[in-house]
Amino acid sequence: MIEMAESKEAVIAEVEMGMALGTRSVRATVVQASTIFYDTPATLEKAERLIADAAAQGSQLVVFPEAFIGGYPRGNTFGVVIGTRTPKGKEDFRKYHGSAIDVPGPETDRLAALAGRYKLSLVMGVIERAGGTLYCTVVFFDSGGEYLGKHRKLMPTASERLIWGFGDGSTLPVFDTSVGKLGAVICWENRMPLLRTAMYGKGIELYCAPTADARRSWQASMIHIALEGGCFVLSANQFCRRHDYPPAPEYIYSGLGETEPGPEEVVCAGGSVIISPAGTILAGPNFDGEALITADLDMTDIVRAKFDFDVVGHYSRPDVLSLIVRDQPCHPVTFTSDLLSPMGGKT
Repeated sequence: MIEMAESKEAVIAEVEMGMALGTRSVRATVVQASTIFYDTPATLEKAERLIADAAAQGSQLVVFPEAFIGGYPRGNTFGVVIGTRTPKGKEDFRKYHGSAIDVPGPETDRLAALAGRYKLSLVMGVIERAGGTLYCTVVFFDSGGEYLGKHRKLMPTASERLIWGFGDGSTLPVFDTSVGKLGAVICWENRMPLLRTAMYGKGIELYCAPTADARRSWQASMIHIALEGGCFVLSANQFCRRHDYPPAPEYIYSGLGETEPGPEEVVCAGGSVIISPAGTILAGPNFDGEALITADLDMTDIVRAKFDFDVVGHYSRPDVLSLIVRDQPCHPVTFTSDLLSPMGGKT
């Protein structure tokens, strides 16, 4: 393992290499770093430095954590108890809404340009703003500098449902890119077996799992998914200390006991990891600090794994078990003038 100090964020690069000749190899990096909370322009600047650092190591695919742009509001209750919301909680949501981005929009244009400049595929966790509603979203870019599309988190977990809307089946993409078939499932969505099966059915090879879960048990889930799907799993999480969030009383941090955590206390320990289709850990997990975690992926390992177990192929029993995915957009309001022209055709 090679460790090198990178950038003024003191990011540590972890590289595990050693590919056999004649294999198709993809160098992939998962980024473990914190948002600059309530400061989206500064977070974009940090993302650019991290992308440049990964590109300098030859990475062809870079995966960022859940909600990296816009922030994961860890510890914030938004002043909600059953039956009421506080004025401060509403103001907290207003500021959080202001840190979110439109998809597509100026920020995604900038990310697309970065992917093109450094000639790499880019997977970025963002908080997406759509009118008055926010979504926890992953956006995808190819090495030619094109925005490919997005995945909105289908089922926010626990109190996340207070601040994020629910995605629908229209944003479950798997993109056929220069590095392989690329998709993402966010945090505890990875516990949803039918959602995983939908992704396997689309032929996913590079299964990105941006998360906010730093517990050791998360590693077991990632290994299981790699084995189940016969795919590479790339899980990226933030590493955060209390000082990575605004200080009290601007930002009240709850959930770690009766008192505010100290500025240096770790509130998310990372655990970012890259796992092969055989369930082998290729790089990570890292619980030490901000890091670039990099591995060379032998894409032919996917075929070797499918020989053992192909969950939607020879190991399936569609005569007994099958899945229907409703992948059309769900709109709360539909205007017939938007659907049909005066001649009766679609506009």
